[in-house]
Amino acid sequence: MEQHELMEQIQAIFRENFDDDSLVITRQTTAEDIEDWDSLEQINLLTAMEKQFGVKFTLDDVRDLENVGDMADLIVRLKG
Repeated sequence: MEQHELMEQIQAIFRENFDDDSLVITRQTTAEDIEDWDSLEQINLLTAMEKQFGVKFTLDDVRDLENVGDMADLIVRLKG
């Protein structure tokens, strides 16, 4: 999967989870950039990504995620 396609799919997950069709994310987007992105929403996002991409995150996987780019890189790594 190409990076552009991956980011489009991640953006769709964010738009659905935050119920905001105008939301635009980048690899640098962090929780501080999105008002409603709290710890519960983080869990919802990770669960949606696991389902969408057919991966399973561990606590060690997600502990050090700093931005959307880190999430995308983790998905690529787990999909091998």
